[in-house]
Amino acid sequence: MAISALGQEHRASPLSITTSRYKSTYVKIVYSQPQKNGRVVFGGLVPYGQVWRTGANEATEITLTGDVLLSGQLLRAGTYSIFTIPNERQWTIIINADLGLWGSYNYNPKRDVLRLEVPSMTTQDVAEAFTIGIDARNNKAGIYLHWDKTKVVIPVEYKEPDAIP
Repeated sequence: MAISALGQEHRASPLSITTSRYKSTYVKIVYSQPQKNGRVVFGGLVPYGQVWRTGANEATEITLTGDVLLSGQLLRAGTYSIFTIPNERQWTIIINADLGLWGSYNYNPKRDVLRLEVPSMTTQDVAEAFTIGIDARNNKAGIYLHWDKTKVVIPVEYKEPDAIP
């Protein structure tokens, strides 16, 4: 479920929130939605091979109340920034411990908690606004990032607290 935040100052890239819950684990992603506005997005506005804030304005943040597996890698409960390195066929997803950053200007790779690679796909659907969503089915989900005709999906598995070492 994605919702736009109310009561914020006017921004060209509005604030948005997407959430999901499985049993006692709640996931919330807060990000800003830049618009395509006729521009070439990936490989243009967002260069390939460079760290991106994964949205606009402040770096995107994810909060988890329970431990999850992202593409099979353990991510402990907490709040983190999400950065990405887009490429034509594959993206690097970066979960970073620094919070409250404007853009990726002060991104510090030494604060990375997790890095994973996910394939990039081209869709027929054009997303004018950058969108993050969560498709959930039982204890499995996909966090998707979609803008223009590019979409990436990060596999998520919610774990029972006693099942994680």
